Amino acid sequence: MLDWIKYILLGIVQGITEILPISSSGHLTLLTNVFQMDTSNLTVFLMLTNTGSFLAILYFFRKDILSLISSSFSFVFLKKEIYKDDWLYALKVLVAVIPVGIVGFLFEDVLPEDLLTVGLALIVTGSLLFFIYSNRHFEYNKSIGFKNAFIVGLFQMFAIIPGISRSGITLTGSLVQKIPLKKALKFSFLSYVVISFPVSILGLIRVSHTAESIHLGGYLVASILSFIFSYLAVRWLYEYVKIRNLIYFSMYCFIVGSIATILYFI
Repeated sequence: MLDWIKYILLGIVQGITEILPISSSGHLTLLTNVFQMDTSNLTVFLMLTNTGSFLAILYFFRKDILSLISSSFSFVFLKKEIYKDDWLYALKVLVAVIPVGIVGFLFEDVLPEDLLTVGLALIVTGSLLFFIYSNRHFEYNKSIGFKNAFIVGLFQMFAIIPGISRSGITLTGSLVQKIPLKKALKFSFLSYVVISFPVSILGLIRVSHTAESIHLGGYLVASILSFIFSYLAVRWLYEYVKIRNLIYFSMYCFIVGSIATILYFI
């Protein structure tokens, strides 16, 4: 029963923290250490619960995604010029995921996952959010061009470090370029969908190879809860969060990062 409670909590935390700019990988690394759980298959667990978050975001943005796919098809194959802007937007999303895809592939197995790394990375995330909050009075009125998308992609590379929030770092990359928050959120989550699709497939493949050494039921429950809470979180974030609210996420990251750092030395 205790194991089930742990997986339920991990699924809920993953769902919420994947969406909010406070790092899901950092929280899961911290909690698995606190719960003294076997972390040998943590990467597989992250991939599976990430699939839950991926499906939630896919569902939330389903109309935008279907529209982009349909419009891109119409422009490329049917030569309908009115859909050119949608095709270019889809290309910008792809440009933004190329850097993190390359870095993730090269360094997946060499990144440290200790509490010190997580703690310091969370403090970095908090600092970035505080920087954006401190500059909240700037005028945010720019559209996303290819250069903007590539810069967002460069920021997003650092999200492979446990404790660096993917949504936080991509928002930072967008907002420092004066892109409005709603546009930045949409672009961030659409790029997440593109990144998460191959990650989810890889996670399912790895589960098939490690099924005998993992708590399969616990992983499944955690993934379902991750879907539910990711959907609730993205609805709330997209509707209600303003740039001035980032100070709360910043302070939270400072607190959790400090706790993780202290636990490392205890």
